[in-house]
Amino acid sequence: MLRTFIHPLSITALCALFIALLMTVFPTETLGASLRGLSIWWQVLFPALFPFFVISELLLGFGIVHFFGKLLDPLMKPLFRLPGIGGFIVTMGYISGYPVGARLTAQLWEQRLVNRAEAERLVAFTTTSDPIFLIGAVSVGFFHNVALAPVLAAAHYGGGLVIGFLMRFHDRHAAPSSAKKNVDVTSGPKKRRPSRIAVALKAMHEARLLDGRGLGRLLQDSIQSALRLMIVVGGLVVFFSVVMEMLTHAGIVAAMAHALRYLFVLIGLPAPLADAGIFGLFEVTLGSRAAGAAGTGLMHQAAIAAWILSWGGLSVHAQIASLLSRTDLRYRPFFFARLLHGFIAMALVYLLWGWLGP
Repeated sequence: MLRTFIHPLSITALCALFIALLMTVFPTETLGASLRGLSIWWQVLFPALFPFFVISELLLGFGIVHFFGKLLDPLMKPLFRLPGIGGFIVTMGYISGYPVGARLTAQLWEQRLVNRAEAERLVAFTTTSDPIFLIGAVSVGFFHNVALAPVLAAAHYGGGLVIGFLMRFHDRHAAPSSAKKNVDVTSGPKKRRPSRIAVALKAMHEARLLDGRGLGRLLQDSIQSALRLMIVVGGLVVFFSVVMEMLTHAGIVAAMAHALRYLFVLIGLPAPLADAGIFGLFEVTLGSRAAGAAGTGLMHQAAIAAWILSWGGLSVHAQIASLLSRTDLRYRPFFFARLLHGFIAMALVYLLWGWLGP
């Protein structure tokens, strides 16, 4: 009976009930937090992410992903134990930001172009902040110092590549995705081996024929799919905005920050950065803003900002979990990869500060 009571689902239900009670106690604050979350989604996330979601769907339909897969295969396999098609996901994930990498990976898994182990490796190190947010929002908007961008970018994206290399050992006994899913365009009697560009173009053409949708249908499907995902993202942003507001009014955020201050003092970090750490634990934007306003020394503030960007916040984790729920991909490897990425990025800030710091 006790085991049933302390089941994770029971704990989640109790937490949801607690938040619901707080919402009834603080209705005005709940409405304000919802409006702020909705504003962030409409003014920032929707215009930033929606075009990338549509374009990524179109690129899959046109076979561009298969083109890059053939080109990047010699690089991705030895470094990350991934098929070349993963190189396109890495590029799109780093340019577009979370959760584009996970979205594209889930699509590749649905098309059986990657297996579970490969997809989990991809999700683990392609979930990063986009450069526009890192430079424009964090460096310029929150820190008011564009010279901070190089060290933040090197720590964040460099740490992501380190995670990608370490994830090559994840599920090491899993067999690579079957080559039968990709037509071997080099088979058969040939007098001369075709160039890699020719192989990639043929793979793209065959993928386009296999998709079979016309431009109008493909565009319509891409927009509908992107809108569905954006609604999920928006709902999660509003939800976590309300949760953070309720926990703040209940004094839980202050209590967590107070406990974290003791840990920061023990490891030599300024105690005021604990507030940014707690906010960043839940949401990237709130945490990054708090790090920029901490006033504890730019190097330490940049280090905690790198941790926040690389961890991603529980809001991003919820977005990734919703995408993975439609597949057989596990959330746990992603969780530990994000946690490790945060600490690696934080360490890289201190290591690179003398060369790239402002």
